[in-house]
Amino acid sequence: MPVDCVVLVPMLGRAHRVRPLLESLHASTADARALFICHHGDTAVLRAIGAEGAEHMMVNRVPIGDYARKINLGYRATTEPLIFLGASDLHFHPGWLEACRAVLAPGVGVVGTNDLGSPRVMAGEHSTHSLVTREYADRYGTVDGPGQIYCEAYPHEYVDDELVGTAKHRDAWAFAFDARVEHLHPNWHPEIPMDETYRGQQRRMLVGRRVFNRRRHRWT
Repeated sequence: MPVDCVVLVPMLGRAHRVRPLLESLHASTADARALFICHHGDTAVLRAIGAEGAEHMMVNRVPIGDYARKINLGYRATTEPLIFLGASDLHFHPGWLEACRAVLAPGVGVVGTNDLGSPRVMAGEHSTHSLVTREYADRYGTVDGPGQIYCEAYPHEYVDDELVGTAKHRDAWAFAFDARVEHLHPNWHPEIPMDETYRGQQRRMLVGRRVFNRRRHRWT
């Protein structure tokens, strides 16, 4: 049956996360489908996705902005009215999509979800993984113009800060405390082993912060 929400999942390694992510998504709602966005050469991930019979699309990997670019390409390749900006290290709790829908008042285009880890997120001030309406992306997009959800100038981190900041500036932001999409990150879950992507976070954040500070005058 058709669904009204697509969960975009850019992949970079972490083949072991494919099955548990799908299990939590399917257990949490029947009204969303996952679309994995993969690059050529990520063979273990592609095998894991194939073993689950999951949907995926192939893109070329780029050195800067790979996560944001995969989200943008996934958005343009799909048609669902609701787009969830996912990642491999998420666990969906029941009721998350209904909680997002509950705050989708007229004018709201970006809904923050509760990652159960970040203090800023749990205070309702920020969201690391958000629900975006296709209408918002098509009409407004980033500060650079419509047709994209994330700015691709960031290495990875701070794309969410720009998305949230821009939506707040446009009075298009809402936060759904009961939309629990848990971020299984070593910062909040020390039992989770560090991998290459996690280890590179601090280095990427130094670059991302500079990009963010250079751009933030456009929505503040």
